[in-house]
Amino acid sequence: MTPNPYLFIVVFIGVALAFPLVPLALAWLWRRFFQPPKPGAEKNAIYECGVESIGEAHIQFQSQYYLYAIIFLIFDVEAVFLVPFAVAFTGLPVGAFIAMLVFLLLLVEGLVWAWGKGCLQWGSVEPLKD
Repeated sequence: MTPNPYLFIVVFIGVALAFPLVPLALAWLWRRFFQPPKPGAEKNAIYECGVESIGEAHIQFQSQYYLYAIIFLIFDVEAVFLVPFAVAFTGLPVGAFIAMLVFLLLLVEGLVWAWGKGCLQWGSVEPLKD
């Protein structure tokens, strides 16, 4: 007796459907039977590190600090890509050298763009130019 050749596909589809749906159904049942019916004052209270919060939680800050950090990370990670190239420089073909030149030119282009936009001016609090 040979099994049906489509049995594997049916089992595979069944497992593929059951794998995500069973946890979702269990989470729904858990919420349905164990969650309080209405949120109360304690559930909606602001709580952080065991201390009642004072004042507004949303503050305005300069997004340029994050942009500055991202630019730093880009040029920091760039060094990780340059080290293997520098170690194996003499054994690499000309195509690898050209690829590394393109990589460096793209990084220089990004640096020139950031400099032109004023992203690297740490002391300025002016918004970025369009």
